[in-house]
Amino acid sequence: MSPAGATPPRAPAPGLTRGEIADLKEEIRKAAPKLGIDEIGFASAEPFFALKDILLRHRALGRESGFEEPDLDKRVYPDRHMAGVRSIIAVAVAYPSKLPDPPKSAPGAYRGIIARSAWGEDYHKVVRERLERLAAFIRERVPGARTAIMVDTGALCDRAVAERAGIGYVGKNCALITRRHGSWVHLGEMLTDIPFEPDEPVTEQCGDCTLCLDACPTGALVGPGQIHAKSCLSYLTQTKEFLDDRWKRKIGNRLYGCDTCQIVCPKNRGVNRTHQAELRPDPELAKPLLKPILTMSNRQFRETFGKSASAWRGKKPIQRNAIIALGHFRDKSATADLGRLLLEDPRPVIRGTAAWALGRIGGDEARRFLEEAAGRETDGRALEEVQNALKAIGAGADENGRRGRRAERLPDGPDD
Repeated sequence: MSPAGATPPRAPAPGLTRGEIADLKEEIRKAAPKLGIDEIGFASAEPFFALKDILLRHRALGRESGFEEPDLDKRVYPDRHMAGVRSIIAVAVAYPSKLPDPPKSAPGAYRGIIARSAWGEDYHKVVRERLERLAAFIRERVPGARTAIMVDTGALCDRAVAERAGIGYVGKNCALITRRHGSWVHLGEMLTDIPFEPDEPVTEQCGDCTLCLDACPTGALVGPGQIHAKSCLSYLTQTKEFLDDRWKRKIGNRLYGCDTCQIVCPKNRGVNRTHQAELRPDPELAKPLLKPILTMSNRQFRETFGKSASAWRGKKPIQRNAIIALGHFRDKSATADLGRLLLEDPRPVIRGTAAWALGRIGGDEARRFLEEAAGRETDGRALEEVQNALKAIGAGADENGRRGRRAERLPDGPDD
């Protein structure tokens, strides 16, 4: 069976001279902008041996997220994905970093924030479509050429491929940084049996700058180019389980992902690419109102967020994160909706998180909901959240007024 995105095995590409391959490479490079590709580079298909050492250490230290391909050889050996692969073409597609006329939060109408990588249409679809255009372009000129396309969900490491292909370098924040677009790019690659001459890797690096390391909200960037994935807010916002209190307190109003380490990067200063129509954000979806998310049906969620990469984990993580955000804003107007979730939702994670938010919001109405839940909650972890929330209300009863005033002065979003 052919790997996903691969053309069926056929006879090897017709023999091309070195000059013909060089001419084709130049033709591809010139055609890239018309194909919707912002950066393109060519890499050898040799195994990524240095990457394997890094991945082994990463695993030994317990720093994997669990979303990665577990078979390290599939991440290191390109020929595991296409027999006869001779080279890899890496591409980057730039996406916007700023919202036009961003909507603002207001008391009773607070908003969350979706990471920029999930603005517009799902980038997996967008980048794959660009690579399919490229594959068609190549096959028009070399009918026997074979290709295999990968976009993020493939086993190969997109950043390692792009770095080898000279598109950019991996920064201290673990993002691929390009010269023209900073790190605001989506990556993908195409394996091919055409032996293109590889490009030279970029030699530029981050130098002495440590802004991203210093700014990471959770300290997940444990060193230059090193990340403890399970401490990263981008990962945490995509989980479906209970979050420890220390993580809930860091998430703020992030609904999906985290851009902090990219926002502070000097290489991204002033970079805002809006030419890719499919990736332009709808401000109302990039900074959605929080309270409507609490009562969304699965169908409403799909209709609202279904075209975005943020929907890949389903409704539960984003709904949980919206509850956390309302707790941070201490939005008393959400008390009734949170109380209904606490008493009626079938999911313990949602009930427990609603309890945490009610404990932050405080007040007599929140207390009544929590007291009722304390007598009927059957899930141990959710009950613990209820009990802790009641303690929080009791301990902070005389501070609720100050908390409410402070909530209205919270920043409109962690990444504004």
